[in-house]
Amino acid sequence: MAYTFGLTIVALFFLSMHYFTELDKKQKTLITVILLVVILSAIAYNKYTSAQRDAMLAVVTAYQQGKSVECKGIKVNAKLYDLSTGTYTFIGKKNTPNYEQMISVSSCK
Repeated sequence: MAYTFGLTIVALFFLSMHYFTELDKKQKTLITVILLVVILSAIAYNKYTSAQRDAMLAVVTAYQQGKSVECKGIKVNAKLYDLSTGTYTFIGKKNTPNYEQMISVSSCK
């Protein structure tokens, strides 16, 4: 839905640029190229951040299901680490060899 709305806005912009401006063809082409680069960059950034979020949530889900996940060559599981959901960080539990060790979920597979 958001892409449809965005395309409608862009189409209205191009129509207004075509009928209500005194720009020559080079200027209109330059504006079009710049606008397309901005739009494609925004779409690429959205896809990248969405993929990063999905990967992080997959790690958290695996941890919550009792599976071990690998982070920087270290096996992380619920017996040795707690999950801080505010920062999405694994923190080593007391009375374990990994006590107070902090590992970001984003560094895990």
